[in-house]
Amino acid sequence: MFDWEAAWHAALYGPGGFFARGEKPSSHFRTSPLVGPELATALLELLSRVDAALGFPPVVDFVDVGAGGGELAFAVRSLATGSLAARLRVTAVELGPPVDLPGVRWTTSVPPCIGLLVGHEWLDSIPCPVVTGPSDDPWIAQWWPSLADGAQAEVGAPRDAAWASAVAGVRGAALAIDYGHLISSRRFTLTGYRAGRQVPPVFDGSCDITAHVAFDSCAAAAGGDWVLVSQRDALAALGLVGAASGSGWDWLESAARASRIAELRDPATLGSFGWLLHGRDVPVSSLLPALPPWRPIPASFSVS
Repeated sequence: MFDWEAAWHAALYGPGGFFARGEKPSSHFRTSPLVGPELATALLELLSRVDAALGFPPVVDFVDVGAGGGELAFAVRSLATGSLAARLRVTAVELGPPVDLPGVRWTTSVPPCIGLLVGHEWLDSIPCPVVTGPSDDPWIAQWWPSLADGAQAEVGAPRDAAWASAVAGVRGAALAIDYGHLISSRRFTLTGYRAGRQVPPVFDGSCDITAHVAFDSCAAAAGGDWVLVSQRDALAALGLVGAASGSGWDWLESAARASRIAELRDPATLGSFGWLLHGRDVPVSSLLPALPPWRPIPASFSVS
């Protein structure tokens, strides 16, 4: 029987694997940190709220799990100012080769965190078993009960365990940003990306292999105080709104910023990402106001 999880892991992280050899997501698909500095600005605002809720500890962490080329970690480090900047410790977690970035330390395992831990498109790259219905797998029975005979499904248990472990080491907040589905909308989504194009998933190390995240099971596994909202709504709640204003160069700069914000909040693309936010010794209500619950959109399920 083909071991999907082992093949997936080897293709990404084994000898000669896609990420193990140093491939960076930025070379293969566009993600929110690559749009511009605005995501880092919003996450710094979230970190500031966490910092205040924790009582301004002597050292406050920003941990970027699945950091890729370190773009997000470096942007957060570069944009931080004042007291927060003086106390800020930025850690990038990545299994592939590290990138030399001032002010960013690298590690291959998720460290304890007093502050904000962010898994930006991390969970979707954690390999999972794949089963064909009917299946007696316990995770499938609980979280994918609609699996039809002959249909395939990714078993999200490894992601649940990884997220629960990451959240357990946090004092402050943990945030997973990803595309995903809920028990009401499960679909088999395993796919590949190479050089900016979606491709069939092959397990030879030539492409990134990814699948949607079962947000509801991850949330339940980590437990505690949590919310699941859209990136579109979360960014607005963190102050990421704007329109072109002023004149001359000021107008051009504000128009460029407004365009980047619009891309990040576009409900048909990046704005539809889910933000799963857990508070640890910090109430989520002190970090984000009440927002509409996240719902997946059909466009996110497009696969080759």
